[in-house]
Amino acid sequence: MLTKKILFKNFSFKRSNKKILILFQKLIKEDNEILISMGNFYKESYLKKKVLKFRKFKRFNLVGMGGSVLGTRSIYSFLNHKIKKIFSFKDNLIDYKQDLKFNKKDTLNIIVSKSGNTLETIINTNILINKKQNNIFITENKKSYLMNLAEKLKSEIIYHNNYIGGRYSVLSEVGMVPAQLMGLNVNKFRRFNYLVKNKKFINALISNVSKILHLANNKKCNSIILNYDEKSLEFFQWYQQLVAESLGKKSKGILPIISQMPKDNHSLMQFYLDGFKKNFYTFHFVEESSSRKIVNNTILNSHSYLKNKSINEIKRSQFNASRKVFEQKNIPHRSFIIKKRDEESLGELFTFFILETILLGKAMNINPYDQPAVELIKKETSQILKRA
Repeated sequence: MLTKKILFKNFSFKRSNKKILILFQKLIKEDNEILISMGNFYKESYLKKKVLKFRKFKRFNLVGMGGSVLGTRSIYSFLNHKIKKIFSFKDNLIDYKQDLKFNKKDTLNIIVSKSGNTLETIINTNILINKKQNNIFITENKKSYLMNLAEKLKSEIIYHNNYIGGRYSVLSEVGMVPAQLMGLNVNKFRRFNYLVKNKKFINALISNVSKILHLANNKKCNSIILNYDEKSLEFFQWYQQLVAESLGKKSKGILPIISQMPKDNHSLMQFYLDGFKKNFYTFHFVEESSSRKIVNNTILNSHSYLKNKSINEIKRSQFNASRKVFEQKNIPHRSFIIKKRDEESLGELFTFFILETILLGKAMNINPYDQPAVELIKKETSQILKRA
């Protein structure tokens, strides 16, 4: 058990936890803004009353790239059953003509960019918004293209904490302002202060990091996510960026690959079970209190065992069957079973994977907070556009 709401089963092999324990003890003593943002003592750069006035809107366009949008997308998808608002996410360069049909009076644009100079966000903002629309800009408190635009449009501006990189920002203003507009309880997401005192959580985290480090050191660097919950797909896209961008440096790192189950039983599972042995696996399942059931009167007698079964029960059976086969084949894997889909369980998952990633970076002698190689493409793109 990781927490009351998350059942966690760690990798089965044993490793020493001493190195990671020391790194963890040092980490929590740091004046680390990322860790602070995950706890209930975090001081937001805005007044909640300022945001609440925008709750009247029915539709929201969230414009951003990477960490500026992925965390919020995962919140919207994972907790969609609790959300009555309609959110549309603009996180790639595509044609948005269909969105221009939205009634401008009931639509709010949220533009997020830490630097305020993200090229794709600038372009999408240019296509999407006009002077008559209502906008919130979330960006650093410094001169930038988007800051200048926000001031020109007389839009609401919320400052992005400049010590928190985009992929770590989900529990700061970046993710919590949209979550508040979704009608969710922001305080329930921030679980760090509770979790850091939870011995089971900390022991599981440290043991888990020690084992992933061992796997990576032995050339098992592909982290395959076997996801049995469609509403968690965006969460693992957030995780994918977090791990790849934080750890993919100095010819090291871990490559996260998302596999949607049980669909991929019929395409990729053969490779996972009998292909090369460079992978380790994460099983992920969410228990649902209500799930569609099989229509009994259309089931033939040969498959009577399906009668009265819900889709969630069938997925759980496939989840358990796959884990059993992985155990029999001695394939390294861990598993997460989410007992309840709510703000607290999602906040605990965010916290677990952020801490895991930072600790792995430190253990690999990698700076988990920067992304120097990506900046090269940004600079080259800018130069090409200027020369054209």
